[in-house]
Amino acid sequence: MKKTLSLLATTALVAAPAVAEDLSVVGSWSGLPLHKQYEAPFWGETLPAASGGELETAVTTHDQMGLGVGDIYRLLGDGVYDVAMTVADYAVADAPELEGLDVPLLALTADEAKAMVDAARPMVEDIYNARFNSHVLAIAPYPPQVVFCNAPIKGLADLKGLKVRASGRMTAKFLDALGAEGVNVSFSEVPGALQKGVVDCAVTGAGSGYSAGWWEVSSHLLTLPLGGWDSVVTAINLDKWNSLSGDMQSLISSEIKAKFEAPAWASAQGALVNDIACLTGNGDCPAGDARSMTLVEASDADFATAREILETEVLPDWADRAGDEWVARWNASVGEVVGVKVTAN
Repeated sequence: MKKTLSLLATTALVAAPAVAEDLSVVGSWSGLPLHKQYEAPFWGETLPAASGGELETAVTTHDQMGLGVGDIYRLLGDGVYDVAMTVADYAVADAPELEGLDVPLLALTADEAKAMVDAARPMVEDIYNARFNSHVLAIAPYPPQVVFCNAPIKGLADLKGLKVRASGRMTAKFLDALGAEGVNVSFSEVPGALQKGVVDCAVTGAGSGYSAGWWEVSSHLLTLPLGGWDSVVTAINLDKWNSLSGDMQSLISSEIKAKFEAPAWASAQGALVNDIACLTGNGDCPAGDARSMTLVEASDADFATAREILETEVLPDWADRAGDEWVARWNASVGEVVGVKVTAN
């Protein structure tokens, strides 16, 4: 009888399914296309299915949790949750060297932006390891960060003297050099700030502005990419990552590259064209009703002025904050790709 019970117990243990690995996942802005089209489906459905039941996820977003954007990666490193993703620029107060990931005005197409990100990725991995006790899984783009204005403008020079919400520290420095006043306003507060005149203009992705209704409180759209591509970094707590089996690590890495990162990049350029059409009515709008903002296209003179400010003021200012080691790494990687060499002031 004892032998029978022992045999049954052993058989039950062998037959029992392996305990599923749980991941708590905190996505970026819940109402924006990157989360709705890519983050939520990948983490909620695609990856668990690919694991054959070995991986279970609980997915929310930082705005649904009420988290401050500057706290997201800090809390990730502390193990409050397992995986998190948001705009890298939100973390530059803790890691000024991270600003080198998404320099404005150097990439005008999705292919150029992807080349910059690929070149920067080893740097970014080291930054997240050291600063946030985390491992980088993916870097995906929002479309280029353009300028919404509730004031009549005809070009870049007309931003001088205006109050402009910046999307990151480099953008704020650029605006100050241009003679505008860079103002720190959170994304969710921008519509009210534009409506009340707290700011005259604000920088964000065209699709983000469309989804968030910025067209209701702004009249002119300047398509110069003053805010870069607002790279969104997906990272996993390093202790959690190291606790996973090699096979699970390989599965997550391959799935996120093929079924999240690659599709997000593939749609980025077309998304910009569609988003501008949706905001201005110049072309078909696949996302819904087209709006009627005035399209302001940057001139060659605008690009020349912007590039000069970037290279003579914005990048040297960043070099002073980042330090010689990171500047040297940037010059040898991203700088080689874009043909720019940064020197400190």
